[in-house]
Amino acid sequence: MKVSDFNYDLPEALIASEPLPNRTDSRLLVLDPRTGRITDRQFPAIRDYLRDGDLLVINDTRVLPARLHGRKASGGAVEILLERLTGGAEALAQIRASKTPKPGTQIRLEGGVSVEVVERAGDFFRLRFPADPPLPQLLEQYGHMPLPPYIKRQDTDEDRERYQTVFADKPGAVAAPTAGLHFDEALLGALQADGVETASLTLHVGAGTFQPIRSETIAGHDMHAEWLSVPASVCEAIQRTRACGGRVVAVGTTVVRALEAAAAPGELAPFEGETEIFIYPGFEFRVIDGLITNFHLPGSTLVMLVSALAGREAILNAYRHAVEAKYRFFSYGDAMLILPGAGGARP
Repeated sequence: MKVSDFNYDLPEALIASEPLPNRTDSRLLVLDPRTGRITDRQFPAIRDYLRDGDLLVINDTRVLPARLHGRKASGGAVEILLERLTGGAEALAQIRASKTPKPGTQIRLEGGVSVEVVERAGDFFRLRFPADPPLPQLLEQYGHMPLPPYIKRQDTDEDRERYQTVFADKPGAVAAPTAGLHFDEALLGALQADGVETASLTLHVGAGTFQPIRSETIAGHDMHAEWLSVPASVCEAIQRTRACGGRVVAVGTTVVRALEAAAAPGELAPFEGETEIFIYPGFEFRVIDGLITNFHLPGSTLVMLVSALAGREAILNAYRHAVEAKYRFFSYGDAMLILPGAGGARP
């Protein structure tokens, strides 16, 4: 398969650059790949498609204010985008500067804090921050929310709240698990009252999620690594759901990657560590039945993932419909529900 097989035409005007006034104001495209039927709804109608005994699995990662601005001793401007905290006062990061910084380079951040470039590490740089204040605190003080590259504006105070899910809990991501942005506390409470259970795992989304595929074929792409934790409580909730005939619905592609990585040895089990799992058509799903997701970039690994679940033609047809119906695309955009049982696991 070629990467170009997963492209589609998207007018730039449909890329959402701002959140809607309320999280649940977004639209919902409901896709049944078995019939090809597409239904246009508003997001709160998700309740009509989930039933008593179903399980929603959410990603409770919290986005770090991971973009930092500074200058080298020469005066040259530098932008730092953290990829992940690696422990203590060190982190991996992308650096944008007029010249590639060498090991030992000092970068002076806003607020007067100096950061040392320790070494090059593949596509990233290893950085060492001062021990005081602690790095998470430093980011809260001086960092900016790492809005995706297709949002052509500076971050605002509103993004500090709206580029987080209401269930964000464990800091570590540099991009939001955007399918979860459509839920508010009231909708989650209504689903609970409907008998829909919720379970939480953690996958810290990395900046690699926005990296373009540089090969012409899918097989030639090296997937980026992300850290995740699937606790025993999630595995037990899935077992209970299966035993009762319920369905497992992932809230976002990050949840799909986490669950299917944890089940990669053949059976779902608690897992903590990194994954480079690459899901594309032909993948055998072991855990999920359905998926709530946003609309993804043309030719991206995430379009390939949803195509693996629902079928490439069904997904591309749904995307063409979304363009014609003027849905809002990407992180702050609208949502899609791939109906449970559309190609995923079975109870």
